[in-house]
Order: sequence, then C-alpha cells, then structure tokens
Amino acid sequence: MDNKNRVGERIRSLRELKSISIGQVAENAGLTIEQLQLIEDNKEVPSIAFLIRIARAMGVRLGSFLDDYEETGPVISRGEDTKETVLMHCGETQCKHLQYHALSQSKAGRHMETFQIQIEPCEHTDFILSSHEGEEFVFVLEGEIEIKYGTRTYLLRKGDSIYYDSIVPHHVHSSNNEKANVLAVIYTPF
Repeated sequence: MDNKNRVGERIRSLRELKSISIGQVAENAGLTIEQLQLIEDNKEVPSIAFLIRIARAMGVRLGSFLDDYEETGPVISRGEDTKETVLMHCGETQCKHLQYHALSQSKAGRHMETFQIQIEPCEHTDFILSSHEGEEFVFVLEGEIEIKYGTRTYLLRKGDSIYYDSIVPHHVHSSNNEKANVLAVIYTPF
C-alpha cells in the first residue's frame, strides 16, 4: 500500500497495538466514531489538525502515522527518496492542491515533522482555515505562495520564509495560479 493510503491503516494498527478502543480515541480526539472509522478505513484523509488530535488521544507522536522505520542516528533524505506523497485533508475537502513529501520520516524520537510540499494552483478561493497546536516554518523553494493567517494575508516568493504559531487559523496556497514548492517544518508539542 502506498503512503497516500497508509495513514488510516497506521492509526488503526497503533490503536490496536496500544489496546485502545476506537470509541476512546474518537472521544479524546473530539471526533465521532464514524469519522475515525472512515479515516482508519482510508475512506477519508484527515487534516494535520485531526492527525494531531488523534496522535494526542493515543499518546503518540504525529510522525508515528508516517514512519516506516526508526533510525536513532542522523537521517539523510535523498531527493530520489521523496517520491511518496501523503495527501492531507483541508476542512471539508481533500487538499488536492497540496502534495506532502515526508522528509526524515525514519528519525526516531523527533520533535519536528519535515515536508517538501508541492502546491498546485487552486480553482477556488474560499479557503477553509485550519489550526492546531504547535508552530510551523515554511520556506519557499520555487514559485509564489499566499498564507492566510488569522485576518492577515502574507505573500511569499522564492527565498522567503515565515514562522508562525499554528494555533492561529491558517491556509497555504499558490498565489499566482502557478505551481510552488516549499519546505515546511511542523512542531507539535507532545
């Protein structure tokens, strides 16, 4: 099974390994059992905010849902190794405009999640902002992006970066109807 469909399977596997009922996780994460069941069955792709809530409810790191294996020493991510894509969910609809490529996912005990994110142009402009505990750092590698952050909007071009508290509702998207590529680092307190 590829990374696009693995997140739900990993949630279920970890939940069962820890002997936690689906009802307990759903309640502690503020989800319905039906929502969590759809996620575990890979029928719904969760947002980062939902993944963080599920991870906290289960007492695991966010990265536990993305790890293949754990390395205790330094981890090198080669460009050719970032081919697998993780799709995330944006509010009510899947973020088809964001393709997450996890970096250093095999690092044991990490406190940051690192991604290279390819941002495709969006047809709609009615963005649903999301929020979660922690902090984010975004560095623009290519293109131009717009970040809606609370009531403000920031325009970033190649070489620009932004660091923000992710508890404030936010949304990242292409600003000029062209593709963009960013490096994102997400920290969530455990």
